[in-house]
Amino acid sequence: MSDDRAVSGKWFEDLEVGLVVQHATRRTVTETDNVLFTTMTMNPAPLHLDADYASRTEFGKPLVNSMFTLALVVGLSVPELTLGTIIAQLGLDGIAFPAPVFAGDTVRVESEVVESRASKSRPDAGLVVIEHRAHNQRDELVCKVRRTGLMHRRPA
Repeated sequence: MSDDRAVSGKWFEDLEVGLVVQHATRRTVTETDNVLFTTMTMNPAPLHLDADYASRTEFGKPLVNSMFTLALVVGLSVPELTLGTIIAQLGLDGIAFPAPVFAGDTVRVESEVVESRASKSRPDAGLVVIEHRAHNQRDELVCKVRRTGLMHRRPA
């Protein structure tokens, strides 16, 4: 483990079941975010890229790519939870998008530790499952996901 990396995340021992973190950083999603992410990931869906097409759907305008929303939700949690303290992200489970995200929406995230256990094979690490919940400015739940991380234990 390198001593020169930035650390603002929580160590395994700090991530006790029931801990809830309201993340400080919020992010307003832009049309540019959606177009760049969607085209960079080779997704040709007109629901994300074609305003005329999207205007004739039940949404009335382009939807933000849900994969962008998922990446943003995890990213907004990093400074307070895993920056410098995660070894690896092991999985994402139970991903749901109960309400759409549109350009102009501001996303905020809260995270709750729902499972935690010491690693059986790595004495310097533990496994933590964190549920991220993202809401827009109207307090609508727009994304929920459970993320499993292999976390460093606090250095001696």
